[in-house]
Amino acid sequence: MSAPVLSARKSRFYPTAVLLIVFAIDFSTFLCSAADTDKEKEIAFQAILQRMEQKVLALRDEFERVYQFRCDTNTLDQCGRNNYNDCYSSYPDAKCATGDEFFEVQCENGETCPASWDIKRTKVTIPDSLSLGPDGNPTDPEIIESVCYTRLSDPFLLDNYEDDENFWSQYGLPASWTYFGAHNGMFRMLPASREECYGFDPRRRPWFVAASSGPKDLVLVLDTSGSMNDYGRLDLLKEAAITVIETLSVADKVAIVTFSTDASVLNGQNMLIRATKETKEKLIDAVNRINANGSTNFHAAFTETFSLLDLTFQNESTT
Repeated sequence: MSAPVLSARKSRFYPTAVLLIVFAIDFSTFLCSAADTDKEKEIAFQAILQRMEQKVLALRDEFERVYQFRCDTNTLDQCGRNNYNDCYSSYPDAKCATGDEFFEVQCENGETCPASWDIKRTKVTIPDSLSLGPDGNPTDPEIIESVCYTRLSDPFLLDNYEDDENFWSQYGLPASWTYFGAHNGMFRMLPASREECYGFDPRRRPWFVAASSGPKDLVLVLDTSGSMNDYGRLDLLKEAAITVIETLSVADKVAIVTFSTDASVLNGQNMLIRATKETKEKLIDAVNRINANGSTNFHAAFTETFSLLDLTFQNESTT
């Protein structure tokens, strides 16, 4: 059965990390049309934030509710062939998205074209490493269980989307997507849309990692000695380091120490720094340019790492 994740904010168990829904909205633009004075704008803005928070909490409560039915016979019996995925499924109520909604890249000519989506259906995505059955279906009982119990949330998600459509239309904005990522890699989203087959794993996304682990200080200590050239070790090291970097959010701080004969901090930084998009891009680029040579000096590696941490603590620059 699915292992719950304990939230630090509330002494109850959750079937997945509680996810934050972030709306990339220029509030100043549409609030000007909805209110005349600064006070009215502030009140309207606070009301929107309160509504958004209530929506997130309601979503959390819904998935807590359906999680209780994961072992129910009806949950499993009614699950087969009642789910849609983004690779093989044909959506019954599919429509073409408008330019104000979203676009996807078509493989044929590389140009961006309107995507097809269905606002009356949720879709399920499972990483390719777990899609081992016929037509990409899962074989792991735990993932099958997660697919089945989360399907029970569909009525809630559909009602929520309709409510969002009505609310955001007054500001000329589309309803936001709603999604759920399980600890085992299963992902359910509304609206259903066609994207790349099995290429998405929510566990590697910053919103998932941030919700499940909270803000963190991270130092990656990477062995770049000559022996890392053997058996493809250096490529594996780079792949692992980049995967970790990609999961970081702006709430995290990060540094990378590389060592062989000597040790140094990648990109010359002397403290942990905020994991912004720009920082992550620079670190990934630096990781890709790492070469392996020299001996293996663990003492230098840990000396450099603790010096970095000490300076970070002294400057009160931790998360």
